[in-house]
This record gives sequence, structure tokens and C-alpha cells, in this order.
Amino acid sequence: MYERYGTNVADGRRMKRMLEYEYREIRFPRGTSRSATRQALTEQAEYGKWELARVRLFPDGSRSVTLRRKILRQLRLM
Repeated sequence: MYERYGTNVADGRRMKRMLEYEYREIRFPRGTSRSATRQALTEQAEYGKWELARVRLFPDGSRSVTLRRKILRQLRLM
């Protein structure tokens, strides 16, 4: 998983923020139209809060789409 750290000095104490992502891979078979693929990805983005991470087009015409979304964690005081 990808992690990004940052610090926040809001109230004089140092806080640690971690951004983590979860991933989902969706495969679209050959013959799936671009508009149908776009529609499915739009629904995932709207209702599941997923964002596009990677698209792979294979020689046989199938597509592999990797989506990601942030995992929100509570801030930890250090």
C-alpha cells in the first residue's frame, strides 16, 4: 500500500497523518464498448468514491482497470 505522512501543528502538539489506499481491479472482456466501460467506472466513482489508478489494454481487446480510494484513519497524537 502507498502511504504518505504529514504533520499538523494545530494545537501545539505534533500529529501524524497517514494516507493509505485500497485497490480494486475490474476486468472488462473483449467486445465491451468504451461507453459501457465509462458508465461502469462513472458509477464506481460516484457511489463508491473510487478514482482511476491505471488502465491496461491487452492484445486480445480486454481491459484491466485498477481503481483506488483513500482509507481514512483517525489521527494519532505523538
